Amino acid sequence: MKGGKIKVATINQVSQKFDLTKDTLRYWERLGLLPEIQRNGSGYRDYSEYDMNWVFYVKALRKAGMSIEALIEFVKLYRDGQQNSEARKTLLIDQRRELIDKMTEIKKTVAYLSFKIDHFEDHTLNYEKEKLVYEEKNNDNKK
Repeated sequence: MKGGKIKVATINQVSQKFDLTKDTLRYWERLGLLPEIQRNGSGYRDYSEYDMNWVFYVKALRKAGMSIEALIEFVKLYRDGQQNSEARKTLLIDQRRELIDKMTEIKKTVAYLSFKIDHFEDHTLNYEKEKLVYEEKNNDNKK
């Protein structure tokens, strides 16, 4: 195999291992997010450990919310070499900042939902009281 890469897994195995569709893996390869995956004599992809490390890395960055465009830039910078390590670090710092901001918003939302759940009966009781008052007024008007 080219580059001394040892076959480790088929696309089906990689798909299952990383809980990704085969289409996603092909798409990432087509975009250049993954290295060119070696093919066997039948034309099927043979993923090496190196390739699977890239799958893990790209998936982790996608889960962190990094856009495909930012990932393409990040991978390009990585492949261009060490001279741009600060640019790559900046992309990661920016993504972490976005993720922390999202976590803050999610925590606020969870706190609000917790409050609503903890006081659910109070709100329901108030609604029921309002309904009774409304019904009483309607009944008084009918008399």
